[in-house]
Amino acid sequence: MRLTERTYSGPVSLHDIPLTTLDGRPTTLGEHAGRVLLAVNVASRCGLTPQYADLEQLQEEYGGRGLTVVGIPCNQFGGQEPGTNEEIAQFCSATYGVSFPMMDKVDVNGEDRHPLFVELTQVPDADGEAGDVGWNFEKWVIDGTGEPVARFRSRVEPTDPQVVGAIEGALAGADRPNR
Repeated sequence: MRLTERTYSGPVSLHDIPLTTLDGRPTTLGEHAGRVLLAVNVASRCGLTPQYADLEQLQEEYGGRGLTVVGIPCNQFGGQEPGTNEEIAQFCSATYGVSFPMMDKVDVNGEDRHPLFVELTQVPDADGEAGDVGWNFEKWVIDGTGEPVARFRSRVEPTDPQVVGAIEGALAGADRPNR
């Protein structure tokens, strides 16, 4: 599925969409071009917050093979990410030892939906359902060219065989020459 311009005026590739890191540095996912990404909308005060431990495990296990987990905080679900960027960074580091990149807090749904989520919400999950993010800790596997290849809802654990299989499949695809 090749991305095209949609409801906003801007880039057409996930790699080109402007983002900001938790420490305020402008960036894009293109900074990780050639790597498989696991993009996750995260929150620090959610019942699913322990998924950070599994996300860090995936980063440690697959980082050397070309995976980068990218955490993107959101406060739209029950106000479960109310902290400042500094508080979010401190919590993630101190509580879960998060080493993967974390972005600035954004809206994932609604009128102020970040352009990245304009694109990601068009990706269907395993049941063929696209649309709004349902809760914290939804996950998207994005291949090294910036194309989303899988979406997993919040309750699917990061280490679930379906998620790991999608990551390994994307990594295997990235290993093929002339892709």
